[in-house]
Amino acid sequence: MRVLILGADGYLGWPTCMYFSQRGHEVIGVDNYFRRNAAVELDCEPLLPTPNLIQRAKVWEELTGKKINIHIGDATNYTFLLQIFKEYKPEAVIHYAEQPSAPYSMINRDKAAFTLQNNLVSTLNIVYAVKETNPDCHIIKLGTMGEYGTPNIDIEEGWLEIEHKERKDKFLFPRQASSLYHTTKVQDTDMLWFYVRTWGIRVTDLMQGPVYGISTDEADIDSRLVPNFNYDEIFGTVLNRFIVQAIANYPLTVYGKGGQIRGYLNLKDTMQCVYLSATQPAKNGELRIFNQVTETFSVNELADKVYTVGKELGYNIKVDHIENPRKEKEEHYYNPKYTGLLELGLKPNYLTDEVLAGIFRVVERYKDRINREAIFRGIKWK
Repeated sequence: MRVLILGADGYLGWPTCMYFSQRGHEVIGVDNYFRRNAAVELDCEPLLPTPNLIQRAKVWEELTGKKINIHIGDATNYTFLLQIFKEYKPEAVIHYAEQPSAPYSMINRDKAAFTLQNNLVSTLNIVYAVKETNPDCHIIKLGTMGEYGTPNIDIEEGWLEIEHKERKDKFLFPRQASSLYHTTKVQDTDMLWFYVRTWGIRVTDLMQGPVYGISTDEADIDSRLVPNFNYDEIFGTVLNRFIVQAIANYPLTVYGKGGQIRGYLNLKDTMQCVYLSATQPAKNGELRIFNQVTETFSVNELADKVYTVGKELGYNIKVDHIENPRKEKEEHYYNPKYTGLLELGLKPNYLTDEVLAGIFRVVERYKDRINREAIFRGIKWK
């Protein structure tokens, strides 16, 4: 199929481009380099040096003979995006082109305004481009488990049946986001559901948990193909941050009591989940929601795993419980359902000691590039 990947330069976007290309699909990658530029502005650049998107696509073609069509532009520019849709007529569009960081959205008013404008307008533009060029094009949208918050009931996969005064109906599972970034994801879901009902488009909304890892089968071909691996407070996910902190002899930054539980998945499994969603698409007039996680851990459990593996590798690791800069429950019930992607064929890569040690070994090779000043700056929610 022809697959348009928006946000193609990102931690998830570039590996996804290679994953689809390797399997024989025609891939069009689009990015505006927001994260690259923001990382420079905030002095929190990724650990591994990576060529720009055009250069990466050239390396990929040289090594595999497979071409990825690259365009540098902004999904919030409707004229630009519509032209891409008209030129390539994609059968599926994968939407990673959002400001992806909760801390970034909470830095100040300007960063909040950018998050709102970028995330909501990009989603709106995709919907309109699909309607205008190919209403059958399948929209695969990366949502977040953070939309749900931490309710005191089991989290279903997107939908909840409710009985009220002897009547029943099905609704989107209640959302209670914990940052402005997560709030824009809630608004994305509501917007997509509106256009599914109104125009009969087909959408898969993937409620993804925090991703960890650096290795994929495609990226392992050449070091120039590795994803952007952030380890800072703004763009780095928690397990990736902990591993870099351990190697840098920086105490693991556990927020508050550390009882916060979330659903996690390996970078390799993100590739599987998106691919399975694309090759087994939603129906017209369907908003299909999957909870994209494979395991749940508390922050304390992750810190313990990093401590144990790091100690075996010879690191003297300390764990600091610091004042929580976020507004979140630190002790709570958390039981999400995540069977839909398993039923499609997902084969999970679980967080074993061997997997953790593998990430340690990659990071070790680049330890001289660690910027200790970027690891934690204490961006506060309140």
